[in-house]
This record gives sequence, structure tokens and C-alpha cells, in this order.
Amino acid sequence: MPKTILITGTSSGYGKATTQLFLERGWNVVATMRHPDPAVFGGASERLKVLPLDVTSEKSIADVIEAAVAAFGAIDVWVNNAGLGLASIVEATPDRTTREIFETNTFGVIAACRAIIPSMRKQGRGVIVNVTSSVTVGVMPLVAIYAASKFAVEGFTESLSYELGAFNIKARLVEPGYAPTTNFTANGTARMEGLIPAEYTDFAQACFARMANYPTAFCTEAVAAAVYAAATDQGLRLRYPAGADTKFLANLRWSTSEEHYQRTMHEAFGPRCTRDDGVVAVR
Repeated sequence: MPKTILITGTSSGYGKATTQLFLERGWNVVATMRHPDPAVFGGASERLKVLPLDVTSEKSIADVIEAAVAAFGAIDVWVNNAGLGLASIVEATPDRTTREIFETNTFGVIAACRAIIPSMRKQGRGVIVNVTSSVTVGVMPLVAIYAASKFAVEGFTESLSYELGAFNIKARLVEPGYAPTTNFTANGTARMEGLIPAEYTDFAQACFARMANYPTAFCTEAVAAAVYAAATDQGLRLRYPAGADTKFLANLRWSTSEEHYQRTMHEAFGPRCTRDDGVVAVR
């Protein structure tokens, strides 16, 4: 009997690619998005159920679990992929924007886990995969709020993995690299409007220019493959990096000294400051 996976945030990018990969490999897939559109996946399938889900609503989460179980009998794997991006300067980021990011990226993940755990515990098996980001391995400028929301999920997931181990439920992390061509990145950049004060303009522009040369070599299929590995691995592995930059940063962070890591990151992204008549110019 085919296993069933539920994936959040499947209208594009990582979620769409993950849905397609699991369908190709014979799984039942519950693909969720705020505004369901089966055409995203090229047509109907007996093994595909496209359902509405707002991860910031406990009722919406409960409804989608009920519908998924009614359709396929059980949920073997739950993937928390839905997320919001943000590029901003901290001093210019209002609380409402910070809370919006955390509601989806952090509290939505926690709520979804809390809702699906009882079902997995009763059936005696399950895998929860939480998708974070390469920023949890190496943080670049302009993403402090976003990084905070994803770091929280990393700590939450590791603790959860110990908590659920006795019930044969695995909690795992997939850490995608920077993908400049996805809707997720475009939406995060769009939210930047008004969040980069004039004093930071030169610095921000310099950062974006450097990011254009970042070692991405990336595709959404790499994330889908990492999710598949996390969903099917029988071992104790917790983290599954996906993308050249995540792997580069992991090697830099954990295979060198803290001093070397900080020096490299400052050289890559740190401001270059010069003083002229007491005024600091950042380039």
C-alpha cells in the first residue's frame, strides 16, 4: 500500500517540486496551499489530493488532517514547507512585520506539529520534516528577522526529535540554500519596500551585489531530493542540507575555527566603512 505524505506550501518552488517527486515515486500526496489549484501539478491523479491550508489557523490545520485521513487512511509523513521570506533592516522593521513572519515560519510549524503528533503516535510511526534555510548554518546581512524565525524551528525540531523518538516518530530538518529565482525569494524581496532606510542603502546594495556571486548552483529539485531522503531514512540523522551554499557554509562553520568563519563572513558581507568629516559612508 502506498504511503501518504502531506506537504504545506505547494503552489510553487520547493513544495511543488517535492509534490511531483513523491508522486513520481508512487506515494499518495496531499498538496496544500492557501488557494488550491490542481492545475499546478498538470492535472488530476488518484494519488493526489489538493487541499486548502492556512498554517496560521488551528482550525484549518485540523480540517486538512481530517480530509487527508479520510482520503488515504493515514498521514505517514508531514512536511512543513510553507514559509515567508523577508529582507529588511532590523531598526526599520515594525513589530507587525516581525510577527507576520513568525506566525507562518515558526508558530505555524509548531501548530502543525502539535496537531499531527497525536495521530502519528497512535499509529506508531511517522516522520515530520521541517524546512528551514541555509541561514541557520551561516547568516548573511538583511535577514535577521527571517533567520530568527528559522533558527527557532531548528532548535524546536532537534528537541522534538528526542521527545518523539520513543513513539517511532522522527523529526527532521531540510536546509535549502539560497534560490534567487523562486517565488519565495521574490516575495521576500517585495516585502523589503520601506524596510531599508536611506542610511543603509549603500550597504544593502553592496550586499545584494555580493549575493549575486554567491555559490548557489541551485535547483528546487535538490530540496525535493533532500525531503525524500529525510522522509525515508531509517537512521538517526537530523539535518539534510540542500544546495551548494548550505554545504559550503556547513563546511566553513564546522570544519574551521570560529575566527576563520567570522573573518570569511565579514569579508564576504561585512560593511566597508570610511570616514569623511565625521560622516560614516558604507560601501
